[in-house]
Amino acid sequence: MKVTLSLLASAALANAHFTMQYIWDNGVDQGQNNFIRVPPSNNPVTDVTSTDLTCNVNGLSGSSVNTASITAGSNITFEWHQHAQRTGEDAISGGHKGPVQVYIAKAPSTAASFDGQGAVWTKIYSSGLINPSSQEWATDVVNANSGKHSVIIPSSLPAGEYLLRAEIIALHVAQSYPGAQFYIGCAQAKITGGGSASPPKITIPGTYKSSDPGITVNIYNNLQSYTAPGGAVWSG
Repeated sequence: MKVTLSLLASAALANAHFTMQYIWDNGVDQGQNNFIRVPPSNNPVTDVTSTDLTCNVNGLSGSSVNTASITAGSNITFEWHQHAQRTGEDAISGGHKGPVQVYIAKAPSTAASFDGQGAVWTKIYSSGLINPSSQEWATDVVNANSGKHSVIIPSSLPAGEYLLRAEIIALHVAQSYPGAQFYIGCAQAKITGGGSASPPKITIPGTYKSSDPGITVNIYNNLQSYTAPGGAVWSG
């Protein structure tokens, strides 16, 4: 019986996993999995030293992925789901509490050939523990918004081809490491317009550490504040 219950619990957790499946450009749906480096499954990454942390499993190349054309200053929306369906279930399992973040990295040539390695990533959005009293997290807001969250692409970014990296960290079993579940979606974009800014950059993997208080954390102990990994947001 214990074995059976364990298998059922494992199956339930697997069914609660999710992936980024859509991007929207200024409110226009770009279609399922278009411009996205689609991972082989909806399983999370748990090793912060793995190159899978960059753009998910098999995400170091986008040679078979088209690149979207967007304008600097655009409102880009990312949409997540557990399975290949938009209705009939929560976009994210309600128990998967945690922060939502977005990074961007300029490719030296094309986005499709860019592996995202090195000090190339700039954080442009982060939302974590929104209300300590009610323990409302950014993931709760995404779930209430049918799996969607949005970011303004800074208008001062130089024109060129980029990877847009959206990340949701589920902290429901993050009391010890490895426990935090990293859900990552990377989209390819050619940004037009823009400016001449030179934003701060970090490495992914590299910057995140297993000991970071935003990665190894007990969210069930009346948590009153949360510091997401990856440093501060650059607003442009």
